Amino acid sequence: MFEQLERSEKRYQELEHLLVRDEVLSNRELYNKYAKELSDLKESVSLFRKYKKVIADIEDLELMLKEKHERQFLELAKKELQELANRKQTLEDNIKDALAVEDKDAGKDVIVEIRQGTGGNEAALFAADLYRIYTKYAARRGWSTEIMSSHPTGLGGFKEIIFSIEGKDTYKRLKFESGVHRVQRVPATEAQGRIHTSTATVAALIEPEDVELAIDPKDLRIDTYRSSGPGGQHMQKSDSAVRITYLPSGIVVACQDERSQLKNKNKAMRILRARLLDIKKQEEMKKISRQRKSQIGSGDRSEKIRTYNFPDRRVTDHRINLTLYKLEAILEGDLDEISDALIEASERQSNESR
Repeated sequence: MFEQLERSEKRYQELEHLLVRDEVLSNRELYNKYAKELSDLKESVSLFRKYKKVIADIEDLELMLKEKHERQFLELAKKELQELANRKQTLEDNIKDALAVEDKDAGKDVIVEIRQGTGGNEAALFAADLYRIYTKYAARRGWSTEIMSSHPTGLGGFKEIIFSIEGKDTYKRLKFESGVHRVQRVPATEAQGRIHTSTATVAALIEPEDVELAIDPKDLRIDTYRSSGPGGQHMQKSDSAVRITYLPSGIVVACQDERSQLKNKNKAMRILRARLLDIKKQEEMKKISRQRKSQIGSGDRSEKIRTYNFPDRRVTDHRINLTLYKLEAILEGDLDEISDALIEASERQSNESR
């Protein structure tokens, strides 16, 4: 814990110097990035400095106790030592709390990708249900949403839908949604009333700021083509759809929802940047901890994280063994109880690992 605090204090000092440089003052995006990072570190660094001051005071007082033997002084010194010890413990607790909630990505906006899994049409309908849950949840919390790319099916489902969510604490509350979601229900087309199990995958990705991730234009291949939208008066007569390939890794992103080629290109770039940042962060986490897959919020796309059981009206999050019998409310976007429980479990686990 204290090694982390030392690094944070060093970075805090670096940021203080960076924020007064002319090249930073003249670059608003860079200045805002550094200012936000400084603000995020302020509480833990302030507590750490107070903690070091208390430790120094304790050491000075203990040294004086060895050198002086007057009874009155000894009594006062022992009393002050006890007060300092209590203050030291309080500061340690406050520091742990500050580190538990400190997440430099907590305030970031997210791009959510939902894809149908196993189960055919029923899986596609479940993907649409998940999209509805998240947009309802966003509306409850005052967040804004925007569809980036979608591939709907004829029955009202989605093979894939990608959308952005912007607002306060979006990543903090949605980062635990990544993984495999499972639904157990009787499909409308099932004549014998048998329960089917289908799945959909969710990926909640941080939407990076421009200064966070540099992409060399030479690494991109950008193709345009005609959108495969509805016919009639809405039929596309120009090549407005955009496909971007990131050559170093072969990642492909395509957008065709907008009629403007430029808008489709901008959306495709936003999705690409989010995916590249996610890959980078996953690699960093693997270096930090080989136990990552056993942690809350691992983001492992193959991990079954939650089951929505319609016959029993229950939703179970398997990572924390939480079962709620409020399926209807959750389908209307009431995710706070699940989100709060996952955040609390993650913070508790972080404290135990220190």
